[in-house]
Amino acid sequence: MIRRFITRQLRQPLPPARPESDPYARALPKGDLSGGRPAVVRVDGATKQALETGRTRLLVAAVSFTLAFTLIGWRLVDLGLMADQHEPSLARSLSSDALETGRADIVDRNGIVLATTMPTASLYANTQHIRNPQRAAERLAEALPDLSPAHLRAKLASGRSFVWLQRNLTPRQQDRVNRLGIPGLYFQREQRRFYPHGALLPHVVGFTDVDNQGLAGIEQSFDDVLRASAKPLQLSIDLRVQHVLAQELAGAMTEFRAIGAAGVVMDARSGEVLAMVSLPTYDPEKPAAAPADARFNRASLGIYEMGSVFKLFTTAMALDEGIVDLNDGYDVRQPIRVARFTIRDYHPKNRWLSIPEILMYSSNIGTVHMAMDAGTPRQKEFLGRLGLLQPAGVELSEVGQPLVPSPWREINTMTISYGHGLAVSPLQLTSAVAAMINGGTEARATLLKQDPAGAGKGRRVVAAATSEKMRRLMRLVVVKGTGRKANTAGYVVGGKTGTADKPSGGGYARNSRIASFVGAFPMDDPRYVVFAMVDEPKPTKETFGYATGGWVAAPIAGRLIERIGPLLGVAPRGDDNELIEQMLVDIETNAEGRQLASN
Repeated sequence: MIRRFITRQLRQPLPPARPESDPYARALPKGDLSGGRPAVVRVDGATKQALETGRTRLLVAAVSFTLAFTLIGWRLVDLGLMADQHEPSLARSLSSDALETGRADIVDRNGIVLATTMPTASLYANTQHIRNPQRAAERLAEALPDLSPAHLRAKLASGRSFVWLQRNLTPRQQDRVNRLGIPGLYFQREQRRFYPHGALLPHVVGFTDVDNQGLAGIEQSFDDVLRASAKPLQLSIDLRVQHVLAQELAGAMTEFRAIGAAGVVMDARSGEVLAMVSLPTYDPEKPAAAPADARFNRASLGIYEMGSVFKLFTTAMALDEGIVDLNDGYDVRQPIRVARFTIRDYHPKNRWLSIPEILMYSSNIGTVHMAMDAGTPRQKEFLGRLGLLQPAGVELSEVGQPLVPSPWREINTMTISYGHGLAVSPLQLTSAVAAMINGGTEARATLLKQDPAGAGKGRRVVAAATSEKMRRLMRLVVVKGTGRKANTAGYVVGGKTGTADKPSGGGYARNSRIASFVGAFPMDDPRYVVFAMVDEPKPTKETFGYATGGWVAAPIAGRLIERIGPLLGVAPRGDDNELIEQMLVDIETNAEGRQLASN
């Protein structure tokens, strides 16, 4: 426009020349069409104003474009090269949001994630925006096969402005729904709890509901803590050991056609539970689909009469109270009759047995004699000291209350001595054995990782000398007694087998039993206690018709120790029997002496 104005002005006839004093006149160069005479072009005030306005506008436009391109360029550089500077603030905002609606992670002792929270999309509908509810329900059921078309149709035809259709969709499910393009369907951003290891440890970690409320296990016990903190909750569990234990127990269940199994691996010094398995198990992300038997925690909630493993406690009590010494013994030739009951040995030796032999051969009669010499008050006090008369103090709500006889009569003292008449949980039993062999200090079970500096500082429950004797006796049982199938080369294993008929109808079922083994390694300096239990195992040809602790549970422990020993840093060593050499000599000497005396 300015250019056209200037052109029109230049094409107009030249006005008469003004004197050179005219400030708005200028001379034309020589040779101009005026014939060499200097010509004067007059630029009036309007023309000058127009030129100045045009220059101003051009300048403003140039500056505006320059600023715009500068800002765009700077933003591109900022996004491309300086994005990292913005990530911390973004992460902080996300973290703050997670604290309001999510939960902290749960990790094992090595930092492996056991439970975590992830953002998900939940599908809802404003049914007032859906034109054809029947067609929408059919298409939606194709995208989400778990939903019933009839159920969807009823919801979509309800006329409500908000109705949930499905919570916590996977990204693929969300994508399939999006592709339908149905008006009136919307997504709500939520948080969902995920368990990366599935059915490996739901009885420990537990699970949450759709609103992330803890309903079982650690999720329930530490619900407030997990909601209030962004720091992961670290458990004592070692996922590697958990996997091995679960695998060995599952194999035994299959082999012996059992209805269930349970196992525990514990640090004998700190009480830390490295593994706790209950079978059958379930998927913690779908707890409602699991039967009640699978959700039941046999390791901490289940209580059982453990059978002959209790002979460890009776022997330790008699030694700790000074009632017997290792060179003492009892005549076990005659069964013990009490009212209508008769107590016999499973494999009778029909002779005098020393204290080591009573434990090695698992003599019921010899064990009862020890208990009766100690008396009921001492037995109750000793078992209470070991934590067997009150629930385990572990950080779970699923903890069983032991079944204690009331009143505690003489017959109870007899049967409890060899593991009948008092029911405890596997976790309680493992803790008690840990305290008995770790030098005699309490090893309270815990599922939280502990400071190593605090290990071995619990209250004393048995004398150190008693603990040392029990280590040797347990080693003897594995080398020469009923626990030989748990003997693992290089790991100096000690332990005790147990077989207990299950209570039924006021008595005991003949073909329904608990087969168990509790042991520790290495017995010259115990670090870990292992417990394995199989519920209602069936005999096989390979076990010659037996389904006892020595044939069923002891082999589980042997294979378990062989596999987890290297993982736990326990180096294999020579398989000498220094712990029991003198004991073996004494047993042989006593047997020969008794034989000569009887002749």
